[in-house]
Amino acid sequence: MRDRIDFNCDLGEGCGDDAAILPYVSSANIACGGHAGDDASMRATLRLCREHGVAAGAHPGFEDPEHFGRRTLPLSRDEIGMLMLGQMARLAAIAADEGVRLTHVKPHGALYNLAADDRIVADAIVAAVAAFDPKLIVYGLAQSQLTDAAEAAGLRVAHEVFAERGYAANGRLLPRGQAGAVIESLEQSIQQVRDLVLHGEVAVAGGGGGGKIALRADTLCLHGDRSDAPAFARAVHEALRADGIRIAAL
Repeated sequence: MRDRIDFNCDLGEGCGDDAAILPYVSSANIACGGHAGDDASMRATLRLCREHGVAAGAHPGFEDPEHFGRRTLPLSRDEIGMLMLGQMARLAAIAADEGVRLTHVKPHGALYNLAADDRIVADAIVAAVAAFDPKLIVYGLAQSQLTDAAEAAGLRVAHEVFAERGYAANGRLLPRGQAGAVIESLEQSIQQVRDLVLHGEVAVAGGGGGGKIALRADTLCLHGDRSDAPAFARAVHEALRADGIRIAAL
């Protein structure tokens, strides 16, 4: 049983109440102007991170705000590298101006899910991070191609699990729009968090009525674009603390 976990949230996306979420998390993944965000939102989120002592990271995604970065775009490896470098640099420049040091990088949405299974995409992301700042921690779906690629490149890696997303039997997230992909019940979410953090396992769809798989959990994610994200963040925070788990950035 572990005694600590990083609790992260995707923020600066122009939806939800970031200020109400930040007191309960230890790391923030900040939209860098691709799927969402602009210079003003990045600066505001960085200032909130500084105020609350929350680790700040880059959250680059496909430059497709119309679909919130959740549609796969046909980019080459080089184009993915340039996308990553451009968005990380944009956030890092504002962070430096605000006196905030970036600690990690987590791809967003369709880019994140693509990198979980496509080693070419994963390698492109990892190469961009290594070129930009090899001290940054790469957040990737637990036990995926992205975490494998980052580990192979010698970068620090955080295997990520999700508080309120459903899992398939192969350890991947269920596609949005599929039944069970987004967990709406707070009680069900808390149970999933406890399974993941305390026991390193998660219930899966199609698991034969209660089937579970093992997953490594270094960091736990909550999506900040949910309308009830502040309540979820507080409830997850309180449940972890009640179980004796310390919430701390990596």
